[in-house]
Amino acid sequence: MANDVSKIIAGTPLVSGGVLIAPLGTALPATPSVAPNVAFVSAGYIGEDGLTESGARSTDKKKDWRGTIIKVLQTDFSLTYQFTFLESRQTTVLKTVYGDANVTVTTGTPTAGLIHSIVKNATVLPHKEFIFEMKDGLVKTRVVVPDGQITEVGDITWSNSELVQYQVTLECFPDASGNNAYEYTDDGILVP
Repeated sequence: MANDVSKIIAGTPLVSGGVLIAPLGTALPATPSVAPNVAFVSAGYIGEDGLTESGARSTDKKKDWRGTIIKVLQTDFSLTYQFTFLESRQTTVLKTVYGDANVTVTTGTPTAGLIHSIVKNATVLPHKEFIFEMKDGLVKTRVVVPDGQITEVGDITWSNSELVQYQVTLECFPDASGNNAYEYTDDGILVP
C-alpha cells in the first residue's frame, strides 16, 4: 500500500471557534458535521499550542511462583485535555475556570461596561460538556467530551507584555456507556 498524504491532518480549529462548552445533559452530536445544540457556547480564542490529549493507563503485572508474568491488570485509566483560554474576560470562560456560582455578570450601564465580579475560593469546579472542533482542508474532526471538569488552572500572569490567559487541564469522566470521549472524523469526500 502506497503512502497517502490525504491521510495526514493538522488540528486547525474552526474559524468560529475550536472549543464549545455546554451544561451537563445537553444533547451531544454523534457526527463531525451535524450542528451542535444551541446550548453549546464558543470559548473564543485558544492559545497557539492548541489541544493536547493525554491518556494514561496504570497496570499491575501479576507473576507466578517462578516470576513469569502471567497476567497484566489495568488498575487505572484517565483521559485529559490541556489547552489555554485566551479570552480572559469572556463569561463562559470565567464560569468554567472559576465556577458558575463564583462569577456574577452585570450588564453595561451609562457609567460602566459589562462587569464580571469573580469570587476565588475552594469551590469544586463544575462538570460540563465540551466539544473540540477542527478542520484541515476537507477533513473535519470533532472530539466530544460528555462529562469534563477543569481540574488544574495554570499560573495567571498580569503583565503589560503578556496576555492574561487560563492554561487548563480538563479531566474526562466516563458517561453512561463508560466512554470518556468520542472522536469523529469526516474526510469530506462525497460519494455520488
